[in-house]
Amino acid sequence: MPTVLDKRNGQGRGCTAPTARPLSSRRSAAVYPRRRGRNPLAQGAEFARFYWGIGFFWLASLLCSLVAGLLSLLLPPRIGARVGQFLIMAGFRLFLSHMRLLGLFHCDLAALDRLRTEGPLLVAANHPALLDAVLVISRLPRVVCLAKADLWKNPFLGGCIRLARYIRSDSPLSLVREAKEAILRGDQILIFPEGTRTTTEPVNPFRGGVALVARTTGIPVQTVFLEGSFPYLAKGWPLFRKPEFPLVYRARLGRRFFARGDTQEWIEELERYYQQELARTPSISAQ
Repeated sequence: MPTVLDKRNGQGRGCTAPTARPLSSRRSAAVYPRRRGRNPLAQGAEFARFYWGIGFFWLASLLCSLVAGLLSLLLPPRIGARVGQFLIMAGFRLFLSHMRLLGLFHCDLAALDRLRTEGPLLVAANHPALLDAVLVISRLPRVVCLAKADLWKNPFLGGCIRLARYIRSDSPLSLVREAKEAILRGDQILIFPEGTRTTTEPVNPFRGGVALVARTTGIPVQTVFLEGSFPYLAKGWPLFRKPEFPLVYRARLGRRFFARGDTQEWIEELERYYQQELARTPSISAQ
C-alpha cells in the first residue's frame, strides 16, 4: 500500500461553469449537440478564430523551436535547460491567453500555481486530451516532461524539448538516468501514468513508468486531475475538427503519494485513487 501525504485539493477560482461531468475521450458527439439557428456570420467568424488559433500555435512553435535549436548549441546544458523550460512555459501560456482573447478557451489552472515554488515533484496527471501537457506546463516554470522519442525530430517541438532537456520515455535506462539528472537540477517531472490519451473511462490502466521514476528518484507523486467541457483532441479527434466553443478547462490537485511497498500493488492503488476522484467530482461545462 502506498504512503500518502494528504494535501488539500486545489480549488480553482473564476470558473464560470458550475456543473457538468469529467471530460471523456470516448463521449459521443451526440452528447454535445451542435447549436442550431445561429447566425451564419457568427459561425463563420468562429471557424476563422478556430483555424487562426491552430495556425498561431504551430507557427509560434516553429519559431520557438528554431530559436531553441540555436540556443542549444550555444548555452551550457544546465542554463539551456532553464531557458528551454521557460520558453515552453511562456509559449504555452501565450497560446492559452490568445485563445481566451479569441473567446475560444476559459482556463482555471490556478491550483497548479501552488507547485511553482516547491522542490522536485513527480507531477502525475490524467490524460483525456492532447492539450493536457499544454495546460500543465503553462503554469510550471521548472518542469520537464516524459516524451516519445519521435518528438525530438519534430520540427515544431524538437528544438524546445532538446533545449529544455525533456526525458525520453522509450528506454527505461535512459529514463532513469535523465530523471535523476532532472532532480539534481531541481526540476519537476510531468508524467501521464496512462501512457497515452484516455480511451477507457475514467482512466486507462496505469503503466509502470510512474512507479519506476518515483522509486528511483524518491520524490513524491503529486496527483493532478484535468477536467474539461468537451473532448476536443481526445483519442481519435482530428486536429481540424471544430468543437463547440468556448472550451472550459480546469486543473485541481489531489493527494501526494510515495512509492513504497509492492510495485504492482502501488500502481493499482494509485489507479484506483484516480478512478474514484474522477468518478465522484463534478466536472465543468461551457456556458
